[in-house]
Amino acid sequence: MMAILTPRRRFLKASLGLLGAAALGGCDRFAGTDAGRRTLRLGEDANLFAQRLLLSPTSLAREFPASAVSPWFKPNGTIDPPDRDYRRLASGRFADYRLAVGGLVERPLSLGLADLRALPARTQTTRHDCVEGWSCIGTWTGAPLAEILTRAGLKPQARYIVFHCADTLEYASAGLEGASLRPGKPDHVRYVQIAAAGSDDWGGGGTATDEAPDEAAGRTPIRYYESIDLVDAFHPQTILAYDLNGSPLPVGNGAPLRLRVERQLGYKMAKYVMRIEVVETLAGIGGGLGGYWEDRGYEWYAGI
Repeated sequence: MMAILTPRRRFLKASLGLLGAAALGGCDRFAGTDAGRRTLRLGEDANLFAQRLLLSPTSLAREFPASAVSPWFKPNGTIDPPDRDYRRLASGRFADYRLAVGGLVERPLSLGLADLRALPARTQTTRHDCVEGWSCIGTWTGAPLAEILTRAGLKPQARYIVFHCADTLEYASAGLEGASLRPGKPDHVRYVQIAAAGSDDWGGGGTATDEAPDEAAGRTPIRYYESIDLVDAFHPQTILAYDLNGSPLPVGNGAPLRLRVERQLGYKMAKYVMRIEVVETLAGIGGGLGGYWEDRGYEWYAGI
């Protein structure tokens, strides 16, 4: 039986709604200041504190019957990575895909899709809540992250799990601050990728830009990444999903592997996961704030 505490969830959702209303009320300019960022970080800390205080580590997000599954699960953000290495894997239906697990582990792993499918699996029908205001319900099947981390063996100093992804979201000439092509929010990602590739035909098969799109014109690719702490990493609903609604994960929804961390907002659920890194601190990874969108002002803890 699911351990869902409805009054507590109502409290958390109401708190999040108040924060969202403030943002929609014209706080964008304030949020861009140092004082605004500090204020938002206080709100994020309060959200994390409330979640951990009111919900047990194993409290589950609501699961739904099969009849509630959305007829179409909306893809968002990157829907077909233009990156050369990813396209090569996709053209072979991910037969050569390997998930690398390293960092602060006793036994580094390299797992193909067959290896992942051979692990104990979990299937869950849950609602995906996007920060942009839409929701979809889908049935996900995948390997529990806890199973993979247990097999790798965490070292005592491990604190965070970082997911490195295949998709480039922007290009920089010289480091993060030199970026000249940058999406403002998840639904802008596709247009930046098209512009960076220099062609509308940037997905699927080869194009004129396929030779070396990542290094074209001296640009440095900045790829998506995300992170969670060990509480969420070992939550029973945190899985690396390879199936959606009973079929292999479509490219638009993150094939061959995406993170599902059901008690947080959608941008935390990294798609196109290529590598897992176990770390003690998030400093020195990307912008140091724990994720691609977090480095650009989103909350690191997006609990709902």
